[in-house]
Amino acid sequence: MERKILWAPWRGEYVSGKRERGCIFCPPNSSLPDEERLILYRDPRVLVIMNKFPYNTGHLLIAPVRHVKELEDLNEDELLALMKITKESLKILKKVLNPQGFNVGFNLGKVAGAGYPDHIHLQIVPRWEGDINFLAILDEVRLISQHLISTYRVLFPYFQEIKSLDNL
Repeated sequence: MERKILWAPWRGEYVSGKRERGCIFCPPNSSLPDEERLILYRDPRVLVIMNKFPYNTGHLLIAPVRHVKELEDLNEDELLALMKITKESLKILKKVLNPQGFNVGFNLGKVAGAGYPDHIHLQIVPRWEGDINFLAILDEVRLISQHLISTYRVLFPYFQEIKSLDNL
């Protein structure tokens, strides 16, 4: 019987625990290019970054630029910008990836599943009928059908069309 292998070498960093230390939203070495950091959009208030260890293709993280832990510590301007870019992100994902639904929300605190509990962020996970398959059930493995950089390059031009959230 021939054995079939599914390759996802980029997940090795996650599985081995050799993840980036500190805050992914405001790392000390901010000289890295946006593509390497998977940043699709940023302005003075918010940024949109692709999840480096996604649940599904197009899994986005939306965070305030300011390092804030609690939702209630965001100012009105940051809250509004967060919601506006979430709305625009959903429009782009619908247009480009054509998902059948979304999971959108916050994981507040480590016990609630926040991977980075010290910097509040909202997650958008595109969903398709049947996207959870036998791999996740048998061995907590997820199959992502497109490489992260490929997804980044498909989405990036659409995020560059957003001139200003103030005009939305």
